[in-house]
Amino acid sequence: MSFIRTFHGDIDPSELGFTYSHEHIVCRPPYWVEHEADDLLLDDKEKSKLDVLDFKNLGGQAIVDATAIDYGRDVQAVKEIAEETGVKIVGTAGFNKSFLWDAKIPERLKNVIGDYDTYHEWIDAKSINELADFVIKEIEEGLEGTTIRGGQVKFGTGYNRITPLEEKTLRAVARAHHETKAPLHSHTEAGTMGLEQIELLKSEGVNLEYISFGHMDRNPDPYYHEQIAKTGALLSFDGISKIKYAPESTRIQCILDLVEKGYEDQILVSGDTARKSYYKHYDFGLGLENIIGKWVPRFIDEANKKGFDGNKLIDKFFVQNPARCFAFKK
Repeated sequence: MSFIRTFHGDIDPSELGFTYSHEHIVCRPPYWVEHEADDLLLDDKEKSKLDVLDFKNLGGQAIVDATAIDYGRDVQAVKEIAEETGVKIVGTAGFNKSFLWDAKIPERLKNVIGDYDTYHEWIDAKSINELADFVIKEIEEGLEGTTIRGGQVKFGTGYNRITPLEEKTLRAVARAHHETKAPLHSHTEAGTMGLEQIELLKSEGVNLEYISFGHMDRNPDPYYHEQIAKTGALLSFDGISKIKYAPESTRIQCILDLVEKGYEDQILVSGDTARKSYYKHYDFGLGLENIIGKWVPRFIDEANKKGFDGNKLIDKFFVQNPARCFAFKK
C-alpha cells in the first residue's frame, strides 16, 4: 500500500490534489546568508504564508518543499504554514549541491549533524552509509531532530560536473531510498548531468520510475528530455515564470513534445520560487499564484489549439503524476 508523507502526516495519494512539485517556502541558506544575498533568503513566515494562501485560494492543495538541510530549512515555520493554511506540504531529506557546502553549519544543527565547521567537512568525514543513515533518520524519525518526517529524499550536482562529494551524497540518498522507499528527487544544475546521474543511480540499483529530475526546462533540449524519459523517470519543468531563462513558449513546446512522444505520465510542473523577488508578498513578484492563475490557462489554450486535451494534461501534471511520484512504495 502506498502513501504520501506530509507535514500533516501520512495520507493516501488520492488526497494530495493539485500540487506544485518543487518550491521553497521558508529558508535561510547558510551559503547565501554568509554572502549577504538577501534576495535568496525567504525569511519571513507571514509573507511566505500569504503567497501560499494565494495558491490555495485559486484551488491549490499541496506543495512539495524541496528545501534540504544544507539550504537552510525552517521546519517549524513551514509546519505552521501547513497547519494555518490547510495546504498539504511535503518535506525533503537529503542534500543539495557542492558549492553550498562551503558554508558554515549553523550552531542549532550541531546537535543533529555533529561538531563540524562546514557542510563540506561533515560530508567528507562521513562514509556513504553513515550519510545514508542520517537521511533515513530524517525520513523515519524527523527532519533536524524534530518529529516532522521528510516525504522525499534529494541529491544534487553542479553545472556540467559531478564532484566526488556530490557522487557520495547521491549514493547515500539512493541507499536511503532503498531502506525507506521514499521517492527520490534530483537537482540538476541548469538541467545538466541528468544522464550521468542516471548511470550512477543504476549502479545503486535504483528503479528510475521513483525519481523526478529537476530543472529540465533550464536545458530545453527535446532529444535530451526524451533520453531521460525513456528510463521511466519523471521530468520536472520547475522554472515556470522565470522568463530570464526562457520564454514560456519554449517550456510549453518542450512539454508538448514529450506528450506527443507518449510521456505525459512523466511530467511535473512547478516554479522553484526561491527568491524574494519571485514572491508577491516579499517583493512584488509574480508569486505562487502565477502558475495556477495564469500559466495553467495559457497552457490549456495552447495545448487545445495543437490538438491536445489541455485540461486532461493539467490534471496529469498537477494531480495524477504528483500523486504517483511522491508516494512511498511499501
